[in-house]
Amino acid sequence: MQATIQSKNESLLNTQMKRESNARSYPRRLPLAIQRAEGIYITDMDGKEYIDCLAGAGTLALGHNHPVVRQAITEVLDSYIPLHTLDITTPVKEAFVDELFSSLPKAFAEKAKVQFCGPTGGDAIEAALKLVKTATGNRAVLSFQGGYHGSTHGTLSISGTKAPKKNIHALVPDAHFMPYPYEYRCPFGVGKDGHRISSTYIENLLDDPESGIVDPAAVIVEVVQGEGGSVPAPTQWLKEIRRITRERDIPLIIDEVQTGIGRTGKMFAFEHAEIEPDVLVLSKAVGGSLPLSVVLYNEKLDQWEPGAHIGTFRGNQMAMAAGTATLKYVKEHNLADHAAELGQYFMEKLTELKGHCSSIGDVRGRGLMIGVEVINPAKQPNSLGSYPAYAELASEIQAQCFSRGLILEVGGRFGSVIRLLPPLIMTQEQVDEVLDRLNEAIIEAEVKFGVRGEK
Repeated sequence: MQATIQSKNESLLNTQMKRESNARSYPRRLPLAIQRAEGIYITDMDGKEYIDCLAGAGTLALGHNHPVVRQAITEVLDSYIPLHTLDITTPVKEAFVDELFSSLPKAFAEKAKVQFCGPTGGDAIEAALKLVKTATGNRAVLSFQGGYHGSTHGTLSISGTKAPKKNIHALVPDAHFMPYPYEYRCPFGVGKDGHRISSTYIENLLDDPESGIVDPAAVIVEVVQGEGGSVPAPTQWLKEIRRITRERDIPLIIDEVQTGIGRTGKMFAFEHAEIEPDVLVLSKAVGGSLPLSVVLYNEKLDQWEPGAHIGTFRGNQMAMAAGTATLKYVKEHNLADHAAELGQYFMEKLTELKGHCSSIGDVRGRGLMIGVEVINPAKQPNSLGSYPAYAELASEIQAQCFSRGLILEVGGRFGSVIRLLPPLIMTQEQVDEVLDRLNEAIIEAEVKFGVRGEK
């Protein structure tokens, strides 16, 4: 019998499966090996081209291999500065800090300090927690249901996601989870007004001497929950959380690992609410596609001793150069405004799609951080008219998209949210192409699952 000839994709995927940890994730849902990438497109080892609406989980603000990023990296290599500097400074590093500070709201930048961390957002969150605990002398941390802040021991402790925690014992104590305003699946069962109940509940809890929670070192929040399902917080709720924390002198940490650098239609997502954090955490896009993370914070919190947070790979010079180039390009080309306009167009078209696709329960997001919640229309809705989540159908839609050359992510509550995080350089014509492929995928999946037209 003639042996089956493996494709180049299959060959590399089989090699990866044999040698790589069982913890690998994306290749299970997106079975390809990448040969080339440029802009919003990637090409696999067999020559098939895909539109990339995952973009390194939001890391690739300018898409793959943008010319300004490539040039910045080349200039670093040609200059012979050390690529690895610990936290010793260089002209490249100081230029990055200058560009980063000039990107911040002026009032925040004027009193900000920066801490360079290890290359992941999780390490920066760890640093932020150590910072506020050191500065306040307190130990409790208030975070939010549906929040995600990393996969380290400490960041899992303050993340809402339960599955990665089930086999991890003795997580960091004094992490307390507050209700996040999620209109479609409101924790209070009231819909869009749930944010008022949430902020009232939090304020009462902080003032209740019998709440069971000691004085917190911080409140940590995502302005748009990413892994929680692209759920944007109402601006009024964010204003209230800022008022509540400021009046009680509780540091407010805003996690913008995924939302920062123009993603939501502002340079930083907290700017939508016209508030100012005490601590801002950045990673992903801030390194211009290369590993980098930083914590920016009010100088009054700078109470830790030398060496209080270290990390061998704090001095990634190529990432700093790529980050500088990316920040400049985003500002000079008004990509935050572009993300706001294109995101609005995207969501309007998705809402139209929702009108004739029975499995779409909700379309939401901010800028080019968009979530489409997949539901089971054959089941009974709750009192708000929200149908049960349908994770299996969401996975099928993702698979149908993949077969049509469209890469996107599935996440959120119950794994039922189609997540779109395309590069900020995307055009309206490219959005239309994504919508065409997504529409075809949803129709095919609904027919396969027998729910077409049941809504």
